[in-house]
Amino acid sequence: MAFEQSPSYEGGCTCGAVRYRMTSAPMIVHCCHCRWCQRESGASFALNAMIESDRVVLLQGEIEFVYTPSQSGKGQKIARCPKCHVAVWSHYAGGGDAVCFVRVGTLDEPDRFPPDIHIFTASKQPWIVLPESTPAVEAYYKASIYWSQESLARRAALPPRK
Repeated sequence: MAFEQSPSYEGGCTCGAVRYRMTSAPMIVHCCHCRWCQRESGASFALNAMIESDRVVLLQGEIEFVYTPSQSGKGQKIARCPKCHVAVWSHYAGGGDAVCFVRVGTLDEPDRFPPDIHIFTASKQPWIVLPESTPAVEAYYKASIYWSQESLARRAALPPRK
């Protein structure tokens, strides 16, 4: 994993109404190049820090959940600031409410969390050049191949999905 150890990492929305803290480093950071992430972010990819939901603390403000479709057909819940509507994290069906996909760009120091893996590169924009030093897969992957042992243990400790 490419991150520094620190007791917490803070972030928030653009208008400042929502502030949150991640109380540990994430399990993994995905750079997703799927067309759904491109459309939803309005950018060429989404950069998400995957972390246990109980390690994300809302410090200030309220969030509203917006339910959106996803490629899996199971949808996702996007946590947004009700004032500026910036997405700060989401919950995908695969991890349920137990896992947050924190939008790395909303962190105060987003440079601390470069991607650990590039996913769905089959649909990446052709002008993006991926670094050879970071794993990249055409679709999704098996966590047992790419995750650290510590992150696998954290994932195994998550409560069962409802």
